[in-house]
Amino acid sequence: MSTSRIPSQWREHLASPLTWHYAAFAVLLIVVIGLSIRFGLDWAATNGSSTDALAAKQVQLRALDLETAPLRGLDKRVEDSREQMRAFYSKRIPPNYSSIDRRIGELALRGPVRLSRVQYTQGASTSDLTEISMEAGITGNYPEIMRFVNSLESDKIFFVIRAMALTGQQGGQVNLRLRVSTWLRPSDVPSGLPLTPQPGDAAETPGTAPASQGKEGQ
Repeated sequence: MSTSRIPSQWREHLASPLTWHYAAFAVLLIVVIGLSIRFGLDWAATNGSSTDALAAKQVQLRALDLETAPLRGLDKRVEDSREQMRAFYSKRIPPNYSSIDRRIGELALRGPVRLSRVQYTQGASTSDLTEISMEAGITGNYPEIMRFVNSLESDKIFFVIRAMALTGQQGGQVNLRLRVSTWLRPSDVPSGLPLTPQPGDAAETPGTAPASQGKEGQ
């Protein structure tokens, strides 16, 4: 075959519609393969990002769940606390001012100890309660005084020992100065009750109460 016929054969092939169909199919196949690869890569990236985002949301949800766990049932706990406070007030808070003096007198008789220079004052108040302080001299022997103090601390009325100081001793008798507190509802506090002296007040002397304040006892 002569070399002159080769270009003519190429021209015939190029002019043939079948050749162009093959060429177009090859180009289309390459494009489809390229698009398929690109789609696969994009899908993998998108799927990975979605998985990471889902994991992050799950972590956030778990964190919120842990943060809100203490608040679950809070309304029930608040109501339970209020009910407990109401029960405490009804059982341990004296119903009126006179019941404080009467109860302390009953416990003194059981000691038995002798109370003198009893003085009542009112201290700090909240919306619910006002502190009432009683300061008095106590005379008795050691077992009697300790019995009286223990009975105050364990009584059904809520008493708190604020201070106790030895003021004298003669024979088997001991003299103490005692300050004890309880609480009243503000509406039950009598009018005109003097205020409890605060540390640093000029009228206050350690171990004693101002002579002009409060209720004088036995």
